[in-house]
Amino acid sequence: MPLLTRMVSTPLAIDIWPGAVAALAPLLADRRISSGGHVAVAVGPGQGEEIAAVLRPQLANAAIWTVEGGSLDAAHELAKRLREGFYDALVGIGGGRTIDVAKHAASLSGLPVVTVATSLAHDGIASPVASLEEGGRKSSYGVQMPIAVVVDLDYVRRSEPALRRSGIGDAISNLAAIADWRLAERECGEPVDGVAVTFAHTAAAAVLHRDDGIDDEGFLIALAEALVLSGLAMATAGSSRPCSGGEHEILHAVDHLFPETARHGELAGAASLFTCFLRGDRELAHDIDACLSRHGLPRTATELGLSEEQFAQAVLYAPATRPDRYTILEHMGLDEKGVREHVRAFLESYDR
Repeated sequence: MPLLTRMVSTPLAIDIWPGAVAALAPLLADRRISSGGHVAVAVGPGQGEEIAAVLRPQLANAAIWTVEGGSLDAAHELAKRLREGFYDALVGIGGGRTIDVAKHAASLSGLPVVTVATSLAHDGIASPVASLEEGGRKSSYGVQMPIAVVVDLDYVRRSEPALRRSGIGDAISNLAAIADWRLAERECGEPVDGVAVTFAHTAAAAVLHRDDGIDDEGFLIALAEALVLSGLAMATAGSSRPCSGGEHEILHAVDHLFPETARHGELAGAASLFTCFLRGDRELAHDIDACLSRHGLPRTATELGLSEEQFAQAVLYAPATRPDRYTILEHMGLDEKGVREHVRAFLESYDR
């Protein structure tokens, strides 16, 4: 589609700073969101409820509900509550699961959604995709993009360090996804959106070579902006393509075959290193390996807590998770023997 005719939904406000939650009540009173503060608020356990307690005195007309877990059923239940009342918007406050439930519920109800992130674990903060559990496995659903995004770094700093590190893995995995998209363009003629690629690449590059870390304000701002920019890349492309390639196929396979192995971004980072190895892209593999090592993220199956056999099973199963997507995995078309040989060679190269 020509650039000048493309319509891209982008957040009308992005606030990333310590104390950003203080600006939330005035934002919700903005006439573009709610003329009288008639909003519903979905909070997750922990810091989400704490933020809601801060907002209650300022939002007399708001309904505040707690969301447990990140399931499709939870999203449908929240949508049911929204349809039973009269609200101008939904605000999702918490981690990735809570925000994904809120985005899907808002889409089902035809309401705009505002996301307030208490962690930076993955790029769902501003993306048009919700990852929800159903029947013991995760599936991705297209949803509307948030019209406003708030990240309060005071709350982010209080989240588990592993959650902040996880966001790094998800951001840099864009580079492997872009390589797969370019491969699909060459081999299958799949159209590549240059603007989406620019957004996704800029997001990854913003954190790839930084020598500060998750305890530094400058780094957290860069990471938050990278994750929001990844969401914009997906909105521009109209799919998750610029941020999801073979590495995410492996991630989803691990989630399905070996649930609770690791966090989303941890899996994305390690799987990206593996797909770079398959592609023979030594320069990118070196950069990703260095970034993962610098921030203490897992790099291999062993560091993820998987055996060589389990990781090979996940790689074999991975293409089935996105049968419509062409990546290095589909391109190589490895049989069981080939997968095992490449997994073993990868572990011999990268396992410490």
